[in-house]
Amino acid sequence: MLSLLRASHFGPTFAVTLVSFLLAVSLWWEGPAYVIAFGVFLGQLLVGWSNDLNDYQDDLKHNRVNKPLVSGQLSTKKLKLAIKIVAPMALVFNLFGPLGFKGGSLYLFGVGMGVAYNFYFKSTLLSPLPYALAFAALVSSIVIATDQAVPIWLIAAGAILGVAAHFANVLKDLDQDLASGIKGLPQRLGKKNSRIICGVLLITLTLTLNNANPNQLLLIVGLLGSVLTSISTKKWIFKVLMITAIVDVILLLEAAGAQIGSISV
Repeated sequence: MLSLLRASHFGPTFAVTLVSFLLAVSLWWEGPAYVIAFGVFLGQLLVGWSNDLNDYQDDLKHNRVNKPLVSGQLSTKKLKLAIKIVAPMALVFNLFGPLGFKGGSLYLFGVGMGVAYNFYFKSTLLSPLPYALAFAALVSSIVIATDQAVPIWLIAAGAILGVAAHFANVLKDLDQDLASGIKGLPQRLGKKNSRIICGVLLITLTLTLNNANPNQLLLIVGLLGSVLTSISTKKWIFKVLMITAIVDVILLLEAAGAQIGSISV
């Protein structure tokens, strides 16, 4: 079980699930929020697992023993079986849970974008596109489930955060990716340009959320984190981005609660 969680890229999977839960709580209440979060978690498992499955040969080439498939803690057969079991569960919990057909379909579209990135977009100039669509779909699906219109700023915030996460995540393995012929947009732009773009995106995100719901303290922290992200080494850039993202998520949740409001149940 632990190896399956590690193969799902548990850190990002947990972060996305937590954000979904907090946003659902701000719009619903804890009961439906737990079901929504579980459905989101199942979808993120599929994205992470398909990533490790598709990258298996390349991970072997670069001896990435921190991955369960490479270290031998998990077999491809077992991982494929897990995908076959979880996929229908993800459909049921998202389409027939609190998200409903509209919200559930939109979230599953985002999951599909994540899988499409793994198998196709990863090596194209359009590599940021699945991230933008998937993150925008995630936050939008929860709002749509409440039968409310999704604010443009929320869609934009999700998309911007997704693209920033893409650039930051690629930086740590950029040289190895190029050696393997993986040439998404960050790889083509290079380390320096990608780091700058990541910082600019996070500054834009922080300003967008602060404009929706002003908060001076979090604005300062968010902007500082954005600057630190742009100058961090490849070892720390994703970690700094995650800290900045947490601050931005707090801004997002406050803005969502203030401008969208809670539904009555």
